[in-house]
Amino acid sequence: MSFQDWIFALHLLTAATLVGGMVASWIIIVSLRSADAAETVGLSRVAMVGTGAIMAGLPGTIILGIWLAALRPQLHPWHGWAVGAIVLWAIAAVAILRSLPEYAKPVAKAKELVAAGKIGPNAELTALNRTVTGLLLRAVASAAIVLIVIDMIYKPGA
Repeated sequence: MSFQDWIFALHLLTAATLVGGMVASWIIIVSLRSADAAETVGLSRVAMVGTGAIMAGLPGTIILGIWLAALRPQLHPWHGWAVGAIVLWAIAAVAILRSLPEYAKPVAKAKELVAAGKIGPNAELTALNRTVTGLLLRAVASAAIVLIVIDMIYKPGA
């Protein structure tokens, strides 16, 4: 295996990590819709794994992808498909990073409720768990990541 092959393999690994983290985050988002305080705290622990995967995948994909495009003579970071992927990556990264505080709010509220011994249903917690802003931001990030995968497969214009 050549050095370029290793970079490509690591790029694919970080991309798979990013996609896996996003899938895990969607499972958590759907589960939170009906979660009480104790469940919200428990799901937040699981969400840390998905968030960690996303945070490892985001820089890994962009750094290794640009490095790979620079190493291979037939690829260049300024090709249209590569620029498109970089723009989509930036959109996904911003959307993910902006969604994190939205999903931190219900966790803080749930911890507060658990500390007070109120682990049953709570209207305010349910509203926080069903954050529209967080949901829309994750949907934008997911759409951008799906478009990146399609762009990477077909490389339009290459």
